[in-house]
Amino acid sequence: FTMINVGDNGNVSNILHSFFWRHKCTLFSIGVVCTLHLYISYFYKMKTFTARHAQSDQFFLLAGPCAIEGEDMALRIAEHVVEVTTKLNIPLVFEGSFKKANRSRVDSFTGIGDENALKILQKVGKTFDVPTVTDIHEVSDAEKAAEYVDVLQIPAFLVRQTDLVVAAANTGKYVNLKKGQFMSPESMSHAVSKVTDTGNDNIWITDRGTMFGYQDMVVDFRGIPVMKSIAPTILDVTHSLQQPNQSSGVTGGRPELIETIARAGIAAGVDGLFMETHHDPSSAKSDGANMLPLRLLEGLLERLTILRSAVNQI
Repeated sequence: FTMINVGDNGNVSNILHSFFWRHKCTLFSIGVVCTLHLYISYFYKMKTFTARHAQSDQFFLLAGPCAIEGEDMALRIAEHVVEVTTKLNIPLVFEGSFKKANRSRVDSFTGIGDENALKILQKVGKTFDVPTVTDIHEVSDAEKAAEYVDVLQIPAFLVRQTDLVVAAANTGKYVNLKKGQFMSPESMSHAVSKVTDTGNDNIWITDRGTMFGYQDMVVDFRGIPVMKSIAPTILDVTHSLQQPNQSSGVTGGRPELIETIARAGIAAGVDGLFMETHHDPSSAKSDGANMLPLRLLEGLLERLTILRSAVNQI
C-alpha cells in the first residue's frame, strides 16, 4: 500500500468515489485531508478502464478463457483479445478462473494451482495494461485474489452466500455479481445491497441465463432493464448457452447461437458483454462446449459494434 494525502483543491467526492480500498478523512479549517490506502496497479488499471469506457460509445467486454490452463495460453489469448478490442475501441477486462471449484465430476479439471494461476492473471494485466477479473468461491479467496486481480466475480450458484459477497465487497475491489440461474432480476437488488452496505459502490450485475428444465438455459431479456435500474448490467453470452446436468457429467452448449444472444443483448441495452474464448475450444479443460473460437472474435465484435452504434442512434 501507499499512503497519499489528498487536499480539497479538486473534487474530493470524485476522488473518493472509486478505485480505493479504504479512506479516512479529517476536516480542518483549511479544507479536507484524506488518507487513502491505495492499491497502485488496481487504481491505475480501473481508472484507465473507466475513463476509456466513458469516452467510448461501445459496450465493455469481459473476455478470456474459462480457466487459466497455463501462462502461454493465457498470454496468447490476451494478446489477440487486446489487439481486437483496442482496434474497435471496446473497453476490456480480461477474464479467467484461477480455480474451478464448481464441477460436475470429481475428476474434472480444477486448476493449475491457485497462486500459479493468479500470478498468470497478474502478468496478463501488467503485460497488456488491462484490468483482470476472476471468480472466487470461498471467503478466504477474496483477499487472496484481490492481491492479483482488479475485479472479483461471484459465481451464480453462490450469489446468495452473504459471507462470500461481503468478503468480496470489503476488499474495495469491483464486484461482479452473477445472477443465480434460479433468481429473478428483481431479487438481485438484495445481492447488490450486500455490497453497497459495506461502502463499496463498485458493482456490476451479470445475467448468465435462467434454468429451463433440467438441462437447458434461456435468457429472459425482460430482466435487462430491471437489472440496469439496480447496477450496470452485463450479459454473459457463452454461459447462457450452456446445457448443464448432462448424464456424461460434462456440460454441453450451443456455441452456434453466441452471435444471436449477443445481438439480442446489445439491442436490449446491456452495458457490457461477457464471452469466454479459446484458440481451440475442443481441447479446453473447462466449458469448451460453449466457448467462442478465438479466430471468430474479431468478426463478431465488429458486427456487434455496428449494432451498438445503431442502437445508440435510437
